Amino acid sequence: MLRTLVILSFLILAADLNAQIIPNYETEGSDLNVLYRNEQTYGIYAHTRGYGGFYRRSKHVTGKTKKFYEINFHTLKHPKEIKLTGTDVERKRYVYGKLNNVAFLYLGFGRQHTIAGKADRKAVEVRYAYVLGPGVALAKPYYYSTVTKDNSTIDKYRRFNEKTFTQDSVLGRAQFVYGLTEMAFYPYVGGKFNLSFEYAPYTNLVKAIETGVSVNFFPIGLPTMARNPAENLVVTVHVAFVFGTRWY
Repeated sequence: MLRTLVILSFLILAADLNAQIIPNYETEGSDLNVLYRNEQTYGIYAHTRGYGGFYRRSKHVTGKTKKFYEINFHTLKHPKEIKLTGTDVERKRYVYGKLNNVAFLYLGFGRQHTIAGKADRKAVEVRYAYVLGPGVALAKPYYYSTVTKDNSTIDKYRRFNEKTFTQDSVLGRAQFVYGLTEMAFYPYVGGKFNLSFEYAPYTNLVKAIETGVSVNFFPIGLPTMARNPAENLVVTVHVAFVFGTRWY
């Protein structure tokens, strides 16, 4: 359910971005040979354990260096998650052993440096960036629709219990609303290193592909799957599409 909600949110966001935020590269482009001090970009990305999006606000410090902050939101799933088909009437798919639906909210501060600038409008600018900042993981308990031990009555809805649960006792996942009032928060410190390749045809617009690695440290371990240790270190690799505008 969380995945469906996030996908729908991204589709709605994408439609809105297409209408309001994504630049029209045919009518809004400019080829002025000046240093635009300000930059505003948005990114949609996939990483090795989920997907997400970000807003980034940058400002030039020197001709080749920018400082920026970014607000980032993304989902996280455990590498061992396997979806099974439920046996109830609705046949809702579920992940056996899952403890929490997890999403990250992150505020990062960083710097971006140009490695190779554009020789002309058809060239590609190569840049690297590093980011560091605080974040919080939102962990919503994952609920199951289950039956009693003798399979005689439906016993809705419960969180995973290693001692009493078996695969035969699970009918499927419960609705997403179950567990919202029990959401827990896990603070963390996150760092990222990015490489970006900017190829917009105009100097005042941004269009780039970005790839990189993120490392997130949790002082209190983040529980995601039963029979697996809570995670203190989460490392992911991502690829993003970035777009935006520049101005004086």
